[in-house]
Amino acid sequence: MFRYILRRVLSAVPLLFGLLTITFFIIRLAPGDPVSLYVQGDVDPRYAENLRNALGLSDPLPVQYVKWLKGTLSGELGMSFSKHAEVTRILAQTLPNTLLLTFFALLFNFIIGIVLGIVTALKRGSAVDHTVNVTSLFVYSMPEFWLGLMLILGVSLHLGLLPASGMHSPMAKYMAMPSYVWDVAKHMVLPVFVLGVASAAATGRYMRGSLLEVINQDYIRTARAKGLSEVLVIGKHAMRNAIIPIITLLGLSLPFLLGGAVIVETVFSWPGMGKLTIDAVFARDYPLIIGCTLVSGVMVIVGNLLADVLYVLVDPRIRYE
Repeated sequence: MFRYILRRVLSAVPLLFGLLTITFFIIRLAPGDPVSLYVQGDVDPRYAENLRNALGLSDPLPVQYVKWLKGTLSGELGMSFSKHAEVTRILAQTLPNTLLLTFFALLFNFIIGIVLGIVTALKRGSAVDHTVNVTSLFVYSMPEFWLGLMLILGVSLHLGLLPASGMHSPMAKYMAMPSYVWDVAKHMVLPVFVLGVASAAATGRYMRGSLLEVINQDYIRTARAKGLSEVLVIGKHAMRNAIIPIITLLGLSLPFLLGGAVIVETVFSWPGMGKLTIDAVFARDYPLIIGCTLVSGVMVIVGNLLADVLYVLVDPRIRYE
C-alpha cells in the first residue's frame, strides 16, 4: 500500500507541473494589464513602466516563465500584486476556511445522500421513492448562486434566522470560545447547505441504484433465509458492497465542491480559496492565481488518492501491488 501511495504521489508531480505551466501562459496571454489597475490614465508613463519592471512584467514571456519556474522549485510562489504580501502567507490564511467549509459540505453530502439512497431503495416504487427522486432532480438542477441568493433573502433577511454573509460577527474576536464556535457554526449553515445539497441529491441517486443491485444478489437472499433481521442484512451485508461505488464519488466530489466553492464563497462572502481566486482573477494577480491553482490541484489529487485508499479499507479483497 505504501509503495502504491508513493507511486501515485510521484506521478502527480508532472501533472501539477503541467497544470501550473498551462495556467501561467493562459493568464498572461489573456487581455489586460495588471498595471492598469493601479495607475490612472494621467499618470506619468515612466511611473507605470517602473511599476511594470518591479513586477517583472517587462521581461519577455519565456524569461518570466524561467524566473517563475526557479522560484516555484525553491518553494517561493512570489508576491501578490493586489494584496502586497507573500502568496504562501495569503494561502495559509484562507485555505483553512475553505477546508472547513468543504469538509462539512462533504459530510453533509454523504450522510444525507446515503440516507436518502437507502430509504428510496427500500421503499422502491412507493410515494416516498417518487417524491425523493423528483425532489433530488429538482435540487440537482438548481444553480448554486440562485439557491444561495434565495436563502439569503428568505432565511436571513426576511426570517432573520441565520447570518447572510461572512464567517464571523463583527465582535467575534471578543467572544468566549464556545460563543465564537457557535457564531462560526451559524455562519456556516447556509453555505454548507448550498455547497452540499446538490451533491447529496446525486449521491442519493447513486446509492439507490447501487443498493438495489446488491439486495437482489444470492447472498442477500441467503442471509434472509437464515432468519437474520432486515437491519442486519442491509446494514452489515448489503451496505458493505453497495458503499464501494459511492467511495468513487469521494474523489469526484472534491473537485466538484471546490468548483462550487468559488461561487458559494463569493455569494456568501466567505473568506476562503474560492473568493480569493475570484478576487485574484479580477485583479489580474498572476502569482495569486497560480498559487490558488496549485492548492486546488493538490486537493483534487489528495481526494482521488483518499478514495483509492478507502477502497482497501471497505473491501479487503482489493489489493494494490
